[in-house]
Amino acid sequence: MSEFITALKNPDMLFLRYALIAGLLASVSFGIMGTYVVVRRISYIAGAISHCVLGGIGVALYLQHAMGYRWCTPLLGAFCSALMAALIIGIVAIKAKQREDTVIGAIWSTGMAIGLLFIARTPGYLDPMNYLFGNILLITKNDVWLIAMLDVVIVFLGLFFYNKFLAVCFDEEFAKTRNVRVEFYYILLLCMTALTVFLLVRLVGIIMVIALLTLPVAIAGFFSRHLWQMMITAIAVCMIFITLGLGISYSKDLPTGPTIIILAAAVYLCIVLASRIISYIRSTMESKNPADKKTNAQNNGL
Repeated sequence: MSEFITALKNPDMLFLRYALIAGLLASVSFGIMGTYVVVRRISYIAGAISHCVLGGIGVALYLQHAMGYRWCTPLLGAFCSALMAALIIGIVAIKAKQREDTVIGAIWSTGMAIGLLFIARTPGYLDPMNYLFGNILLITKNDVWLIAMLDVVIVFLGLFFYNKFLAVCFDEEFAKTRNVRVEFYYILLLCMTALTVFLLVRLVGIIMVIALLTLPVAIAGFFSRHLWQMMITAIAVCMIFITLGLGISYSKDLPTGPTIIILAAAVYLCIVLASRIISYIRSTMESKNPADKKTNAQNNGL
Protein backbone atom coordinates (compact mmCIF):
# COMPACT_ATOMS: atom_id res chain seq x y z
CA MET A 1 0.00 0.00 0.00
CA SER A 2 2.96 2.34 0.48
CA GLU A 3 3.57 2.28 -3.28
CA PHE A 4 -0.05 3.20 -3.87
CA ILE A 5 0.08 6.13 -1.44
CA THR A 6 3.28 7.37 -3.05
CA ALA A 7 1.71 7.09 -6.49
CA LEU A 8 -1.27 9.16 -5.36
CA LYS A 9 1.09 12.01 -4.51
CA ASN A 10 2.78 11.81 -7.92
CA PRO A 11 1.54 14.66 -10.19
CA ASP A 12 1.86 12.39 -13.22
CA MET A 13 -0.52 9.79 -11.75
CA LEU A 14 -3.62 11.94 -12.04
CA PHE A 15 -5.70 9.03 -13.37
CA LEU A 16 -5.12 7.16 -10.11
CA ARG A 17 -6.48 10.03 -8.07
CA TYR A 18 -9.49 10.28 -10.36
CA ALA A 19 -10.12 6.56 -9.87
CA LEU A 20 -9.98 6.85 -6.08
CA ILE A 21 -12.20 9.94 -5.96
CA ALA A 22 -14.74 8.34 -8.30
CA GLY A 23 -14.79 5.17 -6.21
CA LEU A 24 -15.31 7.05 -2.95
CA LEU A 25 -18.08 9.18 -4.45
CA ALA A 26 -19.85 6.21 -5.99
CA SER A 27 -19.67 4.32 -2.68
CA VAL A 28 -22.30 6.66 -1.28
CA SER A 29 -24.82 5.64 -3.94
CA PHE A 30 -23.79 1.99 -3.68
CA GLY A 31 -24.38 1.96 0.07
CA ILE A 32 -27.79 3.63 -0.11
CA MET A 33 -29.20 1.83 -3.15
CA GLY A 34 -27.49 -1.45 -2.31
CA THR A 35 -29.38 -1.45 0.99
CA TYR A 36 -32.71 -0.94 -0.77
CA VAL A 37 -31.83 -3.62 -3.34
CA VAL A 38 -30.92 -6.21 -0.71
CA VAL A 39 -33.86 -5.45 1.59
CA ARG A 40 -36.36 -5.41 -1.30
CA ARG A 41 -34.68 -8.55 -2.71
CA ILE A 42 -34.30 -7.21 -6.25
CA SER A 43 -30.61 -7.95 -6.77
CA TYR A 44 -31.58 -10.14 -9.76
CA ILE A 45 -33.22 -7.07 -11.30
CA ALA A 46 -29.98 -5.12 -10.82
CA GLY A 47 -28.21 -7.96 -12.62
CA ALA A 48 -30.64 -7.78 -15.54
CA ILE A 49 -30.22 -4.00 -15.79
CA SER A 50 -26.44 -4.28 -15.73
CA HIS A 51 -26.39 -6.85 -18.54
CA CYS A 52 -28.84 -4.79 -20.58
CA VAL A 53 -26.35 -1.92 -20.35
CA LEU A 54 -24.16 -3.76 -22.87
CA GLY A 55 -26.94 -3.36 -25.42
CA GLY A 56 -26.90 0.41 -25.02
CA ILE A 57 -23.12 0.51 -25.19
CA GLY A 58 -23.08 -1.58 -28.37
CA VAL A 59 -25.70 0.58 -30.09
CA ALA A 60 -23.88 3.77 -29.08
CA LEU A 61 -20.56 2.49 -30.39
CA TYR A 62 -22.17 1.52 -33.69
CA LEU A 63 -23.86 4.90 -34.10
CA GLN A 64 -20.65 6.70 -33.19
CA HIS A 65 -18.22 4.79 -35.42
CA ALA A 66 -20.42 3.53 -38.27
CA MET A 67 -23.02 6.29 -38.56
CA GLY A 68 -20.86 9.25 -37.55
CA TYR A 69 -22.90 10.42 -34.55
CA ARG A 70 -19.96 11.54 -32.41
CA TRP A 71 -22.21 12.79 -29.62
CA CYS A 72 -23.55 9.27 -29.05
CA THR A 73 -20.98 8.03 -26.53
CA PRO A 74 -20.96 4.60 -24.83
CA LEU A 75 -21.62 6.39 -21.54
CA LEU A 76 -24.83 7.89 -22.93
CA GLY A 77 -25.87 4.52 -24.36
CA ALA A 78 -25.29 2.82 -21.00
CA PHE A 79 -27.30 5.50 -19.20
CA CYS A 80 -30.28 5.26 -21.56
CA SER A 81 -30.35 1.47 -21.70
CA ALA A 82 -30.17 1.15 -17.90
CA LEU A 83 -33.16 3.46 -17.42
CA MET A 84 -35.06 1.77 -20.25
CA ALA A 85 -34.51 -1.68 -18.77
CA ALA A 86 -35.69 -0.50 -15.34
CA LEU A 87 -38.85 1.04 -16.80
CA ILE A 88 -39.64 -2.02 -18.92
CA ILE A 89 -39.22 -4.40 -15.98
CA GLY A 90 -41.30 -2.24 -13.67
CA ILE A 91 -44.13 -1.42 -16.07
CA VAL A 92 -44.48 -4.90 -17.57
CA ALA A 93 -44.37 -6.58 -14.16
CA ILE A 94 -47.01 -4.23 -12.73
CA LYS A 95 -49.32 -3.39 -15.62
CA ALA A 96 -49.17 -6.50 -17.78
CA LYS A 97 -49.23 -8.84 -14.78
CA GLN A 98 -46.48 -10.93 -16.32
CA ARG A 99 -44.18 -13.17 -14.35
CA GLU A 100 -41.39 -10.89 -13.23
CA ASP A 101 -38.68 -13.53 -13.53
CA THR A 102 -39.65 -14.19 -17.17
CA VAL A 103 -39.42 -10.51 -18.06
CA ILE A 104 -36.10 -10.18 -16.26
CA GLY A 105 -34.63 -13.22 -18.01
CA ALA A 106 -35.72 -11.92 -21.41
CA ILE A 107 -34.22 -8.47 -20.83
CA TRP A 108 -31.04 -9.97 -19.36
CA SER A 109 -30.29 -12.13 -22.42
CA THR A 110 -31.67 -9.76 -25.06
CA GLY A 111 -29.61 -6.83 -23.82
CA MET A 112 -26.41 -8.85 -23.97
CA ALA A 113 -27.24 -10.21 -27.42
CA ILE A 114 -28.01 -6.77 -28.87
CA GLY A 115 -24.80 -5.35 -27.46
CA LEU A 116 -22.61 -8.11 -28.84
CA LEU A 117 -24.26 -7.93 -32.28
CA PHE A 118 -23.76 -4.18 -32.61
CA ILE A 119 -20.18 -4.38 -31.32
CA ALA A 120 -19.48 -7.07 -33.93
CA ARG A 121 -20.83 -4.82 -36.71
CA THR A 122 -18.96 -1.72 -35.55
CA PRO A 123 -15.98 -0.85 -37.80
CA GLY A 124 -12.55 -1.40 -36.29
CA TYR A 125 -11.51 -3.52 -33.35
CA LEU A 126 -13.39 -2.98 -30.08
CA ASP A 127 -12.46 -4.91 -26.97
CA PRO A 128 -15.61 -5.57 -24.88
CA MET A 129 -13.53 -6.62 -21.86
CA ASN A 130 -13.41 -3.10 -20.41
CA TYR A 131 -17.19 -3.00 -20.46
CA LEU A 132 -17.69 -6.54 -19.17
CA PHE A 133 -15.18 -6.29 -16.33
CA GLY A 134 -14.71 -2.53 -16.01
CA ASN A 135 -11.58 -0.46 -15.65
CA ILE A 136 -11.68 2.15 -12.93
CA LEU A 137 -8.26 3.43 -14.03
CA LEU A 138 -9.85 4.83 -17.21
CA ILE A 139 -11.95 7.29 -15.17
CA THR A 140 -11.50 10.88 -16.36
CA LYS A 141 -12.22 14.25 -14.78
CA ASN A 142 -15.52 14.47 -16.67
CA ASP A 143 -16.49 11.03 -15.35
CA VAL A 144 -15.80 12.19 -11.80
CA TRP A 145 -18.14 15.17 -12.25
CA LEU A 146 -20.80 12.94 -13.79
CA ILE A 147 -20.57 10.47 -10.92
CA ALA A 148 -20.77 13.35 -8.42
CA MET A 149 -23.93 14.75 -10.06
CA LEU A 150 -25.66 11.38 -10.23
CA ASP A 151 -24.53 10.78 -6.67
CA VAL A 152 -26.37 13.91 -5.55
CA VAL A 153 -29.54 12.73 -7.33
CA ILE A 154 -29.40 9.27 -5.75
CA VAL A 155 -28.68 10.58 -2.26
CA PHE A 156 -31.41 13.22 -2.45
CA LEU A 157 -34.10 10.82 -3.68
CA GLY A 158 -32.98 8.00 -1.39
CA LEU A 159 -33.19 10.18 1.71
CA PHE A 160 -36.16 12.33 0.68
CA PHE A 161 -38.36 9.27 0.02
CA TYR A 162 -36.80 7.22 2.81
CA ASN A 163 -40.06 6.47 4.62
CA LYS A 164 -41.89 5.63 1.38
CA PHE A 165 -39.14 3.27 0.23
CA LEU A 166 -39.05 1.76 3.70
CA ALA A 167 -42.75 0.93 3.48
CA VAL A 168 -42.47 -0.42 -0.07
CA CYS A 169 -39.48 -2.62 0.80
CA PHE A 170 -40.88 -4.17 3.96
CA ASP A 171 -44.68 -4.25 3.65
CA GLU A 172 -46.40 -3.33 0.39
CA GLU A 173 -49.85 -4.24 1.64
CA PHE A 174 -49.55 -1.97 4.66
CA ALA A 175 -48.21 0.80 2.45
CA LYS A 176 -51.27 0.51 0.20
CA THR A 177 -53.58 0.85 3.20
CA ARG A 178 -51.74 4.09 4.05
CA ASN A 179 -52.45 5.41 0.52
CA VAL A 180 -48.80 5.14 -0.53
CA ARG A 181 -48.43 4.90 -4.32
CA VAL A 182 -46.58 1.62 -4.17
CA GLU A 183 -46.29 1.14 -7.94
CA PHE A 184 -44.86 4.62 -8.48
CA TYR A 185 -42.25 4.25 -5.75
CA TYR A 186 -41.36 0.75 -6.93
CA ILE A 187 -40.63 2.02 -10.45
CA LEU A 188 -38.74 5.00 -8.99
CA LEU A 189 -36.68 2.57 -6.92
CA LEU A 190 -35.88 0.57 -10.06
CA CYS A 191 -34.84 3.73 -11.93
CA MET A 192 -32.56 4.74 -9.05
CA THR A 193 -31.13 1.22 -9.09
CA ALA A 194 -30.48 1.66 -12.82
CA LEU A 195 -28.56 4.90 -12.18
CA THR A 196 -26.50 3.18 -9.51
CA VAL A 197 -25.78 0.24 -11.80
CA PHE A 198 -24.75 2.73 -14.47
CA LEU A 199 -22.16 4.15 -12.04
CA LEU A 200 -21.07 0.70 -10.92
CA VAL A 201 -20.55 -0.70 -14.43
CA ARG A 202 -17.95 2.00 -15.05
CA LEU A 203 -15.99 0.83 -12.01
CA VAL A 204 -16.19 -2.98 -11.94
CA GLY A 205 -17.95 -3.88 -15.18
CA ILE A 206 -21.19 -5.57 -16.16
CA ILE A 207 -20.36 -9.08 -14.98
CA MET A 208 -19.45 -8.20 -11.38
CA VAL A 209 -21.91 -5.40 -10.75
CA ILE A 210 -24.15 -7.40 -8.39
CA ALA A 211 -21.26 -8.30 -6.09
CA LEU A 212 -20.24 -4.75 -5.21
CA LEU A 213 -23.87 -3.68 -4.93
CA THR A 214 -24.77 -6.42 -2.43
CA LEU A 215 -21.64 -7.63 -0.59
CA PRO A 216 -20.96 -4.39 1.37
CA VAL A 217 -24.62 -4.33 2.40
CA ALA A 218 -24.53 -8.01 3.39
CA ILE A 219 -21.51 -7.27 5.58
CA ALA A 220 -23.19 -4.18 7.02
CA GLY A 221 -26.20 -6.30 7.96
CA PHE A 222 -24.14 -8.12 10.60
CA PHE A 223 -23.42 -4.85 12.41
CA SER A 224 -26.68 -2.91 11.92
CA ARG A 225 -30.13 -3.05 13.43
CA HIS A 226 -31.80 -0.27 11.47
CA LEU A 227 -31.98 0.50 7.77
CA TRP A 228 -30.18 3.85 8.07
CA GLN A 229 -27.41 2.20 10.07
CA MET A 230 -27.02 -0.40 7.34
CA MET A 231 -26.71 2.34 4.72
CA ILE A 232 -24.00 4.23 6.59
CA THR A 233 -22.06 1.05 7.36
CA ALA A 234 -22.35 -0.17 3.76
CA ILE A 235 -21.03 3.18 2.47
CA ALA A 236 -18.00 2.96 4.77
CA VAL A 237 -17.37 -0.70 3.88
CA CYS A 238 -17.62 0.02 0.15
CA MET A 239 -15.16 2.91 0.47
CA ILE A 240 -12.71 0.64 2.28
CA PHE A 241 -12.99 -2.11 -0.33
CA ILE A 242 -12.48 0.28 -3.25
CA THR A 243 -9.49 1.96 -1.61
CA LEU A 244 -7.84 -1.31 -0.62
CA GLY A 245 -8.68 -2.90 -3.96
CA LEU A 246 -7.07 -0.02 -5.82
CA GLY A 247 -3.99 -0.19 -3.62
CA ILE A 248 -3.56 -3.96 -3.91
CA SER A 249 -4.19 -4.02 -7.67
CA TYR A 250 -1.69 -1.20 -8.22
CA SER A 251 1.00 -2.80 -6.03
CA LYS A 252 0.54 -6.32 -7.43
CA ASP A 253 -0.26 -5.27 -11.03
CA LEU A 254 -3.70 -6.91 -10.99
CA PRO A 255 -7.02 -5.96 -12.61
CA THR A 256 -8.71 -3.50 -10.28
CA GLY A 257 -12.35 -4.58 -10.60
CA PRO A 258 -11.81 -8.29 -9.87
CA THR A 259 -9.43 -7.40 -7.03
CA ILE A 260 -12.12 -5.29 -5.34
CA ILE A 261 -14.72 -8.05 -5.72
CA ILE A 262 -12.43 -10.82 -4.44
CA LEU A 263 -11.52 -8.68 -1.43
CA ALA A 264 -15.19 -8.02 -0.65
CA ALA A 265 -16.12 -11.69 -1.08
CA ALA A 266 -13.24 -12.86 1.16
CA VAL A 267 -14.23 -10.47 3.95
CA TYR A 268 -17.88 -11.49 3.66
CA LEU A 269 -17.02 -15.21 3.88
CA CYS A 270 -14.79 -14.60 6.91
CA ILE A 271 -17.57 -12.70 8.69
CA VAL A 272 -20.12 -15.42 7.88
CA LEU A 273 -17.79 -18.13 9.20
CA ALA A 274 -16.98 -16.11 12.33
CA SER A 275 -20.70 -15.55 12.94
CA ARG A 276 -21.43 -19.27 12.60
CA ILE A 277 -18.60 -20.17 14.95
CA ILE A 278 -19.75 -17.65 17.56
CA SER A 279 -23.32 -18.93 17.31
CA TYR A 280 -22.13 -22.53 17.69
CA ILE A 281 -20.04 -21.67 20.76
CA ARG A 282 -22.95 -19.84 22.36
CA SER A 283 -25.38 -22.69 21.73
CA THR A 284 -22.86 -25.19 23.11
CA MET A 285 -22.34 -23.15 26.26
CA GLU A 286 -26.10 -22.79 26.77
CA SER A 287 -26.64 -26.54 26.36
CA LYS A 288 -23.95 -27.24 28.97
CA ASN A 289 -25.52 -24.80 31.45
CA PRO A 290 -29.24 -25.69 31.67
CA ALA A 291 -29.60 -23.62 34.86
CA ASP A 292 -28.43 -20.52 33.04
CA LYS A 293 -30.76 -21.36 30.15
CA LYS A 294 -33.70 -21.65 32.58
CA THR A 295 -32.76 -18.33 34.18
CA ASN A 296 -32.57 -16.64 30.79
CA ALA A 297 -35.98 -18.03 29.87
CA GLN A 298 -37.48 -16.71 33.11
CA ASN A 299 -35.91 -13.30 32.51
CA ASN A 300 -37.43 -13.24 29.04
CA GLY A 301 -40.86 -14.04 30.44
CA LEU A 302 -41.03 -17.58 29.06
